Amino acid sequence: MPHGEGIVPFRFDYDDPASLGAAADEMASAPPQMVVIATGLLTLPDGTGPERSFKQIDAGAMERVLRANTIGPALAAKAMLPLFDRKRRSVFAALSARVGSIGDNGIGGWHSYRASKAALNMLVKNFAIELGRTHKEAVVASLHPGTVDTGLSQPFQSNLPAGQLTKADEAARNLLSVIDGLTSEDSGYQFDWKGERVPD
Repeated sequence: MPHGEGIVPFRFDYDDPASLGAAADEMASAPPQMVVIATGLLTLPDGTGPERSFKQIDAGAMERVLRANTIGPALAAKAMLPLFDRKRRSVFAALSARVGSIGDNGIGGWHSYRASKAALNMLVKNFAIELGRTHKEAVVASLHPGTVDTGLSQPFQSNLPAGQLTKADEAARNLLSVIDGLTSEDSGYQFDWKGERVPD
């Protein structure tokens, strides 16, 4: 669990939407100014995925990836966005991935992961439009952290060019710096760890 000044950790389970509602209820008296969704799934615990060909698509595996990367963050937004103050800057950010960009996709593959992140990016756009009608200072954005040294990227690290792998704490600092620079004009878009907008 993260700790520090202004950080309020909470537990939830995407398979139990009521747990998100309970967390939101606990925060109602002191609404958050920033919510960062940092969950993600590329390879299942049994080693399944990511698919390199459409011939490898499996409905059950795809459903699990979509639940973790798309449906779960959507449920978190449903619980957390109503808490935001209408008159002050609030941020809802979700970790996405450059491979979720349709415009930046030149090699294909990784079907479930790409589709789940592309869908997440669309939800971020939708939420930004809806929230922007009542919360003029709000920011809703998706973030690409780069390739981070975590269990998610571990099976694919051997082929990375030198210097492309980022430690988790450095990646977190990078993304918090990006968030600090975002305004309501940036709401609805994806930004990478350098603060550059990722193509839709």
